[in-house]
Amino acid sequence: MKYIKRTNILQFLLLLFVLSSCTKEKNIPITAIKDAELPKDSLPKMRPLTNETPKLTADYINSKKAEIDVFYRRNWPSNSMNGGFLVAKNGQIIYEKYEGYANFRDKTYITSNTPIHIASVSKVLTATAVLKLVNAKRIGLDDLVTVYLKEFPYPKVTVRMLLSHRSGMRSYAYFTDRDKSVWDRHNTLTNQDILTIMATKNIGLEQRTGTRFAYCNTNYAMLALIVEKVTKMSFGKAMSEMIFKPLAMTNTFVLDFDKDKKKVAPSYKGNRVEIGIDYLDKIYGDKNIYSTPRDLLKFDRARNSPNFLEPELLKQVYVGYSNEHPGTKNYGLGIRMVNWPNGKNFYFHNGWWHGFTSSYIPLKDENTTIIALSNKFTKSTYAVRKIAPLFGDYPFKVEDE
Repeated sequence: MKYIKRTNILQFLLLLFVLSSCTKEKNIPITAIKDAELPKDSLPKMRPLTNETPKLTADYINSKKAEIDVFYRRNWPSNSMNGGFLVAKNGQIIYEKYEGYANFRDKTYITSNTPIHIASVSKVLTATAVLKLVNAKRIGLDDLVTVYLKEFPYPKVTVRMLLSHRSGMRSYAYFTDRDKSVWDRHNTLTNQDILTIMATKNIGLEQRTGTRFAYCNTNYAMLALIVEKVTKMSFGKAMSEMIFKPLAMTNTFVLDFDKDKKKVAPSYKGNRVEIGIDYLDKIYGDKNIYSTPRDLLKFDRARNSPNFLEPELLKQVYVGYSNEHPGTKNYGLGIRMVNWPNGKNFYFHNGWWHGFTSSYIPLKDENTTIIALSNKFTKSTYAVRKIAPLFGDYPFKVEDE
């Protein structure tokens, strides 16, 4: 009996070794083995960062507040801001302003609880959801996209390439714009429509896969579909369960276009003329997340917490993937960066969609967060980077126009 039991144990261990070896040799995608590692209904969730220290002194807050206020009055003279602006250190808000109208027709004021379309800053949140799924071994960072989206027509594109804009795909806004045989602009485009069009309408690549960086919204529309495929939830539901609810981001959501398109704050040109809805306004992943500066601060603190990602994966987020030519500008996995020769790095992501503009800046070395959102078009939103020198050695001048 003892001999039989020992034999069975040895056979079992041998089987495990063989299976492990086969997995390594054949490079089986993570999705092929993930069901054995995690329950099907489990989702990785963000965890809030609480009780941050050191606590800021009143003297420090008042000093920085005065300096930021000088910038604010120069950047948005005569109460010209139409949105929200926040600066925080160690998770503690130093400066915060909300001005203007969420809706000029109704004279509804923007407050700290007013959700505003964050445009391409949405990519940072989409990338975060994907990275959490990678961390949980539900997605393989170097898996081919075809592992998840069977009809995806570009066989060499990986998840990492989507995150870093190296897929070579064309922007969906371009290949659906004029040719009615590809898409009739009287119909609202969806993420699945984009995939189907690329698979059936012979949409060629802009450049060969993996050869260079080219910022392209199509990448993040496809990442949203991958999140849906892996979680078996709508993108909005998955984002809510993984990020928004755990972090108490109570004023943040992915737009439910059919249900809420007339309820959210509209966007405006610089002259306050409202910008209407068009056929591209249903696409999500690259855009279509609504949030507030306070909610984005909660997100930022969680994203910079020790338990956000495993260290080796986290390092890859901040590696530059767009350095074909010498320069300081670069793009990581869902985050823009400037890498100066002296070793100082500046991380950020800006956004623009219709009249919405946004800027998210985590000063990682200084534990400082800068956020600006507006629903009336202005480039002043992007100028908030000039506050960085108030906290660290960044070559931006606050007084620059």
